[in-house]
Amino acid sequence: MSLSRRGLLAAGGGTVGALAAGGAAQAAEAGHGSGGGPRVRTGFDRLAADGYRLLRGRKVGIVTNPTGVTSDVRHIVDVMHADARVNLTAVFGPEHGFRGTAQAGGSEGRYDDPATGLPVYDTYLKSGQPLADVFTASGVDTVVFDIQDAGARFYTYIWTLYDCMVAAALAGKRFVVLDRPNPVTGRAALGPVLDRAFATFVGREPIAQAHGMTVAELALLFNAEFLQKPVPLEVVRMSGWRRGDFFDATGLPWVPPSPNMPTADTALVYSGTCLFEGTNLSEGRGTTRPFELLGAEGIDRRWAEAANAEQLPGVRFREAYFAPTFSKFQGKTVGGVQLHVHDRESFDPVRTGVALLVTAKRSWSGFAWRPDNWIDKLTGNTRVRTMIDAGAGTAEVVAAWQADLAAFRRVRREHLLYR
Repeated sequence: MSLSRRGLLAAGGGTVGALAAGGAAQAAEAGHGSGGGPRVRTGFDRLAADGYRLLRGRKVGIVTNPTGVTSDVRHIVDVMHADARVNLTAVFGPEHGFRGTAQAGGSEGRYDDPATGLPVYDTYLKSGQPLADVFTASGVDTVVFDIQDAGARFYTYIWTLYDCMVAAALAGKRFVVLDRPNPVTGRAALGPVLDRAFATFVGREPIAQAHGMTVAELALLFNAEFLQKPVPLEVVRMSGWRRGDFFDATGLPWVPPSPNMPTADTALVYSGTCLFEGTNLSEGRGTTRPFELLGAEGIDRRWAEAANAEQLPGVRFREAYFAPTFSKFQGKTVGGVQLHVHDRESFDPVRTGVALLVTAKRSWSGFAWRPDNWIDKLTGNTRVRTMIDAGAGTAEVVAAWQADLAAFRRVRREHLLYR
């Protein structure tokens, strides 16, 4: 049942259980099917509906986190463990952990899951041979990946995917990716493309800042374009997902993929406003609206006025004051802006993030980059920082990455599964 990438593109219905034509595929626009269920069926839903045939006779380990749920919010590890048709023998936890108990920059370590008794191995900050050794020690022959992404290059789960593919190839393991929606649509790639000189865990390879791909599409791209030793790869496509779908059109439940990604609205702005992690301003961690609230001590209404003067499509800015409960400015009242996206179809998160950097620097004398130039890791180059420091405006900074972005879009097009 193994299919090549070209075979997948030709197959139309994906690698597993093509659905019957009819009413379910023409679900109500509210995001639910004719039977009241979600319009989109995830890769896991289709795998399970097919009786796990793709995993039959295999010792399976799964890389997942709290987002690995069914449409009725049961965790897939609990579901698979209880099903005799699949031999699930190990779980691999990424940043924040398999059950999601760790904050940013943390993981759960090695332990046995109390609910299932399965061994849970820690993958966070492991790559190459050390991660391959973890897969070997687990005894699995097939590694499955199922994690909800947020659509941004610096969201680390896609690099967990990449590192696990590399390690699985080194360890001689088979690799299966169960697809989930890009929550901010898959319409277009946006923003600067990473220069490999700035490769880190927030960007291993040259893809755009907002990649506009699903995790299965990224896996195909990684395998074909970046892995020196491709892994035996199979993907299970979704059904019912369209490239223009925002998450709320899918009918699927939103489970926060990390502690500071509480809603799909957060994901909408994240690929732009996460750039403020590279500054001395708060990016809203420690508030109920992370990445939608930005600010620092000493900022007043002038920043919101300057940002609104940019006349960015689809978004307005409100003068805002807040007191983070942790992270930057913990317990202090700071001033800044809140983003209000009123037309998400025209909203460009990366352009908006750059415009907010430009206007913050111009309207607040206290603006500074993080001393470690983390901004260069987030943007994937020095160009954004140095151009803003030199006084460039938003349009000039955005124009500087267009040639690289056009080249990435051509490569990306070859690996898209959904039209």
